Amino acid sequence: MTVRLLTELTAPAIADALGPDSVLVLPTGAIEQHGPHLPVATDLITAQSMAERAVAEFGEELDLWLLPPLAYTKSNEHHWSCGTFWLSAQTLMSVLHDLGSSITKTPARRLAFVNGHGGNSALLQVAARDLRIAHGLRTFTLHPSLPADHGGQSPEGELGLGIHGGHEETSLMLHLRPELVDMDKAQRWVPEQLTEYRHVRFGGSVSFGWTSDDFGPDGVIGDASTATAEHGKEKAEAMLTYLGEAFAEVARFDPGPRR
Repeated sequence: MTVRLLTELTAPAIADALGPDSVLVLPTGAIEQHGPHLPVATDLITAQSMAERAVAEFGEELDLWLLPPLAYTKSNEHHWSCGTFWLSAQTLMSVLHDLGSSITKTPARRLAFVNGHGGNSALLQVAARDLRIAHGLRTFTLHPSLPADHGGQSPEGELGLGIHGGHEETSLMLHLRPELVDMDKAQRWVPEQLTEYRHVRFGGSVSFGWTSDDFGPDGVIGDASTATAEHGKEKAEAMLTYLGEAFAEVARFDPGPRR
């Protein structure tokens, strides 16, 4: 299977190949610390790899086209650490607005963010609505896998609190890019103190401002020591299945009443 890369087409070919229901897929990652055992490009690798797999698998059927990933995003919860490179909220919103303006020069009217970094989620949702209003685009935000603080699941051993550099992310990287993972430095840093709170906690009804060094000196929030490549493979397969189902709906979505 071949990934349908929009950047490999000429400008006239893009105009001929795309239509209003073509879906432009934009992976959004991050460059930020992920503890002593994972590369700073973990979120970028996840978003790009899963978007590539989804477009390769379902692109012909659903008219999906892959855009280059957006690497630098909203990561200032990790601002304290060497290796974190981030954009301000204002800059990221401006970038997304400009990209949306560019898309209007193509025939496509559907844009889907495949987001690998939880810190982007709120801004992507705002941008999706703004682009809908400004340009009439159909806009969508997909997460290959929801982190625990977004309502997703975390292993029981992480007490539902593993959101960064823990079991799930480390397992996935052991599958996607094992040569970049140093399991000798994988540690357990689960913020067990948050279990004292019913509402103010990751995934609770009350959100709170935080930086990753609030929970430990290495910025890990979870248990990386239990990660396995086998679990990462299972996770990637489940993510691909989900993305296929989600993109099938994205490709035909129309919120208007049926006539």
